[in-house]
Amino acid sequence: MNRTVPRATSDEIQLYRSTLYSLLRSTAEVKIHTLEGVHAGMNSLMHPLARTTTPDISALIYSCMRLPDCLPAVRLVLLGQNSDVLRRNGYPDVNNWQPFTARARRRRCFYDGHETLACYIASRSDIEDVIPTLTAYQMEWNKLHVLFARFPKEVDIRNIEQDPVQFAALAQTLEISVEDLERLRTVWRENFVAILKGIQQKACSISVRLLGGSMAQYLRATHEWFENVKAAFPDILTRPVYFISSNTHSIANVLTGFALSRQKELEEFIHTSQDADLQQEWQQIESGAVRTSRENFLYYALKKYQNTRKGAGLIQAQLEAERQRGILRINPQYTFDVEAQIFDLQRLDIASLDPRLTEGKDLSFLTESKAIVLNIDYPLGLAAYNILSTVSIHTDLRGVYSMGKSASLNAARGDVIIPNVCQDEHSHNTYLFTNAFSAADVTPYLRYGSVLDNQKAICVLGTFLQNAHLMDIFFSESFADVEMELGNFCSALYEATRPKRYPVDEIVNLHETGIDFGVLHYVSDTPLSKGKNLGAGTLSYFGMDSTYACSVAVMNRIFEMERHTIENERELP
Repeated sequence: MNRTVPRATSDEIQLYRSTLYSLLRSTAEVKIHTLEGVHAGMNSLMHPLARTTTPDISALIYSCMRLPDCLPAVRLVLLGQNSDVLRRNGYPDVNNWQPFTARARRRRCFYDGHETLACYIASRSDIEDVIPTLTAYQMEWNKLHVLFARFPKEVDIRNIEQDPVQFAALAQTLEISVEDLERLRTVWRENFVAILKGIQQKACSISVRLLGGSMAQYLRATHEWFENVKAAFPDILTRPVYFISSNTHSIANVLTGFALSRQKELEEFIHTSQDADLQQEWQQIESGAVRTSRENFLYYALKKYQNTRKGAGLIQAQLEAERQRGILRINPQYTFDVEAQIFDLQRLDIASLDPRLTEGKDLSFLTESKAIVLNIDYPLGLAAYNILSTVSIHTDLRGVYSMGKSASLNAARGDVIIPNVCQDEHSHNTYLFTNAFSAADVTPYLRYGSVLDNQKAICVLGTFLQNAHLMDIFFSESFADVEMELGNFCSALYEATRPKRYPVDEIVNLHETGIDFGVLHYVSDTPLSKGKNLGAGTLSYFGMDSTYACSVAVMNRIFEMERHTIENERELP
C-alpha cells in the first residue's frame, strides 16, 4: 500500500538506531563514547547543543532526572529483563544489591556499591530510552569537566555554595548562567558539591551491556509480572475488568477521598509550612478568589505532607483506608517496575468518593457490580503492548483507558488532548478509533487549561529520537499530540478483538471493537517552544489540575458503563 504519512524516522535517527543495536549484539561491554558521534548527529530536539562545546543544562537535567542518583559512581550499566537473565549471565545476587530508582523514570535498578548498575527493562523502548539518556549525560558531564580545568585550583569547591562571588565565577567558567547552576543545585540537592568535585576530578566513561534482548524474554518478563498480579488477586481471571493506564495516585485518591477526610490536619500543615505559595493558594481557594479545585489542592497538600516527618504516618493510614475500600496495591517482585492496583467496585465507599464523582448521581448500583478496575502505572513504549496483550489473554476486558503525559505541538502545558487518530511508528499503522471521551467529559473539571478533542496523535519511538525536522513534518500533517504508548495499546486492542495479528503499514479501523476505548493526554512538554521540556521545569501543582480532570472523567465513564450493564442485567428474565 502506497500512502503518505509522517514517519518519526530520518536518516540520522535510523543510523543511530542501527549503530546502537549493532553494538549491543556484542557480548562484551560497549562504551557509550562509541555512540556520541551518531547521537550528536541526530540533532535531537531534547539535546540541541549536543554538537557544540557549550553545556546543554536542560539536556543534562533531563538525563539526571531519568537516571539513578548513584550514576556518578557507575562505570558499567547492565540491562536485562529480570533477575533470572542477570543470574544466567554471571550476576546471581543482583536483588541483594542496593535498590535505586530515578525521580522521573520508573525503572527498577540495583547498584552493587562499587561501579555496576543493573536495570530491569520491559521492552526495546527501554533500550532506546536508557542509552540516549546515558549518552547525553556523559557528553554534558565531559563538557563541564573540560571547562572546569580553567577554574582556579585554589578555590575550595566545598565552600562554593556559601560564596556568591565564587558561585557566579564558577557559572561563568562553565559557560552557563547562574540560574542554570542553581537549577543543577536543585536537582543534585545534597550531592551538589560532591558531584561538582567529581566533574572537576575526572571525565565520565560509562559502558553498557545488554544481557537479553529477545522478544521471548520480554514476553516472559511480562508473563511473570501478570502472574504476580494474579497471585495477589486470583479473581482477576473470572471477573469483568476495566483496564486503566495512568499513575499510582490519582485514581486511588478520587476513589477513597482520604485526603478530603484529613482536611483539618492538612490545613494545619499548610498554615505552619514555610511554603508561601501553598498558603496563598489555599487562602484564595477559601475566599473564592480562584476557581481552583479544593479536592485537587488537598491531594497535592497530602503528598507534600506525607514527605515530612510529622506526616509520614499518613502513608500507612492511607494504605489501610484503601484496603478497607477494596483497593489493593501490587508491587512487582523481580521484573520491570510497573505497579498494579485492583479496585473492587462493589466494595467502594460511595460516601467517601470525590464529590465530582457523586454530584447529582445515585451510585448505589455499584454494590451489585461484579467488575474490577485494573490500574497500572503507565508503562514505557512497547511495554504497553506487552502488558495489555497479556491482560487481554487472561481477562474479560470491558474497557481500556489510557491517560498520561504527552508532548504537544499546538497546546500549552497543562492542556488536555483527546485524539481519535494515532500514527504508530512501531507498526507504521494509522489507527482510527472512536474515543470514549470528548471535551465535554473533561472541561467541567479543568480549571487552568484547555481541552482539545478530535486531535491526531503520533506514537514515537523515544524522547531523544526526535529532531526539529521531524516535528515540522508532524505539525504540517496535524499530528500535534506526541507520546509513546497509544499506538502500542491500539496494536494490542486490535489483537484482542480481531482474528489475526496487528497489520503493518495500513490504515486500521478500530471503531467497532466491543471494548470501550478512551484516551486522554495532558501536556507536559511543548518541544517547539525552545527549552520547554521537562528538563526545563515540571508541571508541579498545575499539573494536578489536568491529571485529576482526566481521572474524574475516566471513573465517571466506568461508572456509567457499569450502570448500563447492571440495568440490562436487571431486565433479563
